Amino acid sequence: MAKLDYYEVLGVIRTASDAEIKKAYRQLAIKHHPDKNPGDAEAEAQFKVLTEAYAVLCDGQKRAAYDQFGHAGVDGSGGYSSGGFGGSPFEDIFGDIFGDIFSGGGSRRGRSRGQRGDDLRYNLEVSFEEAAFGTEKTVKLPRHHSCEACGGSGAKTGTSPTTCPTCRGAGQVRYQQGFFQMTRPCPDCGGTGTHIESPCPECRGTGRVKEKRNLSIKIPAGVETGIRLKLSSEGESGTNGGPAGDLYVVITVAEHAIFSRDGRNVICETPVSFTQAALGCELEVPTLEGRVSLKIPAGTQSGRVMKLAGKGIVDLQGHRRGDQMVVVKVETPTQLTVRQKELLEEFAREGGEAVNPITKGFFEKVKDMFDN
Repeated sequence: MAKLDYYEVLGVIRTASDAEIKKAYRQLAIKHHPDKNPGDAEAEAQFKVLTEAYAVLCDGQKRAAYDQFGHAGVDGSGGYSSGGFGGSPFEDIFGDIFGDIFSGGGSRRGRSRGQRGDDLRYNLEVSFEEAAFGTEKTVKLPRHHSCEACGGSGAKTGTSPTTCPTCRGAGQVRYQQGFFQMTRPCPDCGGTGTHIESPCPECRGTGRVKEKRNLSIKIPAGVETGIRLKLSSEGESGTNGGPAGDLYVVITVAEHAIFSRDGRNVICETPVSFTQAALGCELEVPTLEGRVSLKIPAGTQSGRVMKLAGKGIVDLQGHRRGDQMVVVKVETPTQLTVRQKELLEEFAREGGEAVNPITKGFFEKVKDMFDN
């Protein structure tokens, strides 16, 4: 029976790149793998053909011979054998293609013994003023760190870890399953490649201990809620000599009783009386740095915004500073005395609509809208 074209078997064109051939084989091999199709002779036969095709096309020299002479150019080079893969090209093929799937992400050459520590997150609330000007906070952070008693080795003082006899220091063991030779973390050493005969009493052989550590955190001026500050190597310590993780400090800015914020600008709503707005006055208004004098012009309307330049918040780079926006809120008098009511009524009769330009303009627009 004539052999199928290897390119057709993998479903790729003859000019396909190595990456495209590898991807096609990976998808088809997983689909037809005998362990996923137990007792299915057709799937097993298809898997053998796929593997034979990939064994040729993944090798540049063999692929060139196949492209020039067809199957005659690679006779004997693409044959599939179920007698194991040690020392053959299939060890590289299967270790590369299926290593991540069947060995929990480990490599066929053994896991790195030094494991990086976990990253940590700490939620930190600061006041409005602290966010505006920056501050330094000391927090108590629970985390694991390298055991000082054993230096992180996990072995009792005066002893040292020895090579794991099961995996011989590789951190992984190989085993045969169906048509595959696969690797997994060594069950005796957990992938470290070492064996501890006398565990350290302080860390019980883990190489790490947990403690609450005081850590000083510098909060830069201009931070806002949601900003994350990264402190490198301040997370959990690594194991077996691995690097420590990082600490991410997530900022929340507390609300202020007077101020709010819009980017670099500070917003402050300031109440003025009816007479102050009408006649004009000079007020002391609060800022982040103390009180300043602000002139309110006569006839100021409620909602008018007045700017205090340079009284806002700096940006995180510290180059520019925003302004403070004073929003004037005119208060309507309440609980009037009889005499006050009489005076206001007299005021209204005396001035008429002329003293209420906004009201006059509004009702004129309403009249024009409905009269047209």
